[in-house]
Amino acid sequence: MTSRPEYLPERLALISDVQAAEYISAGLLEGRDDVPSIALNKVTEELPGDDARLSLHRVRDLIDDAMTKFRDERPTAADAWLAPRLHETLRLTRREAAEKRLWTYMALGAAPDYVVWRHLSEPKADGSPGRVARDKFAGPHYKQTFARLWWAAELFRDGSDYQPVVVACGNQDMLNSALRLDIADHRPTALALVRLMERGIVRTGREVNALTPAVNAAAATLMYDVIAPDVERDGEPLRDWIAGAESALPSPRNSLPEGPEEAAVPEEVVQRLVAHFEELFVDAPVRGRTAEERE
Repeated sequence: MTSRPEYLPERLALISDVQAAEYISAGLLEGRDDVPSIALNKVTEELPGDDARLSLHRVRDLIDDAMTKFRDERPTAADAWLAPRLHETLRLTRREAAEKRLWTYMALGAAPDYVVWRHLSEPKADGSPGRVARDKFAGPHYKQTFARLWWAAELFRDGSDYQPVVVACGNQDMLNSALRLDIADHRPTALALVRLMERGIVRTGREVNALTPAVNAAAATLMYDVIAPDVERDGEPLRDWIAGAESALPSPRNSLPEGPEEAAVPEEVVQRLVAHFEELFVDAPVRGRTAEERE
C-alpha cells in the first residue's frame, strides 16, 4: 500500500496537472507504489511568505489522525469528520481554494497515502487489482479528494456552524451530486437540502439522486435567491478568522471546530425552501419507489 511521503517540506506548494502527470503512475493508482517525494518537490512552485495557514505539517497531522480514527471503519466515514476540520485548518478564501494546483499538491506531495486509502476500489472478480480514479489526485473540485471536502464544508456550513457539513458529507450521494450544482452556492438551498436529510424525508442515495436534479431543474424557472433571500454577507468575520490562524490551536479532534463568525441563514428562509423541496420530492422519480410510497 502507498505509504506516507518520505520527505515533507514545511509548507504546502503548487503543482500543475502537466507536472503532476509524471507522478500519477499506474502503480500509484493501484496502491503499489509511492510518490518519489524528493523529486516531486523539486518541480513544485513554492508559496510565498510564511502564512501559518499553509503549514504542511498541520494538515498532515490532521490527515494522520483521520486515518487512525477510521482505520477500522469504511474509509467513506472519514469524509464527514475531515471536511470541517480541513476547512478550519486551512482557512482559505474561495479565491485561494479555486487554485487547483494547491489541491493537486496536497494529494501528491502531502498525502498520497490518504488518497489511496480513501479511494482505492476493491479488487475485481477476475483478480485484477483495485484502482484509484486519476481525478482523485488531479481533478475538478467536486471529485478531487481534498478539494471536494473543502468545498463541501464551505457550501454547507451555516456561518460558524459545521454541523450541516457533517450531515451532508455523511451521505456520499449528497456530497457527490450537490457539489456539481450551482444552486449549492445559495446557502438557504444548501441548508434546506440538509434539513430534508435531518428530518428523514430524504434518506437513501437513490432519494438524494432524485431530489437534487429536481431542485436544480426547478431553479431554472423559480429563482431561489428571490423567494428565499440570504442575509448580506460581510467579509470582515472571514478576514478576522483568517488572521486568527497565526495563533489558532490545531483543529479539535473530538468536537466540531468553529468557522468564521458570519451571520447564520434565517431559519424562516430555510423552512420556506424545505416546504418547496418536499413538494418537489413527492413527484421526483426515485428508482424503485412505488406510487403508494409517494403518497
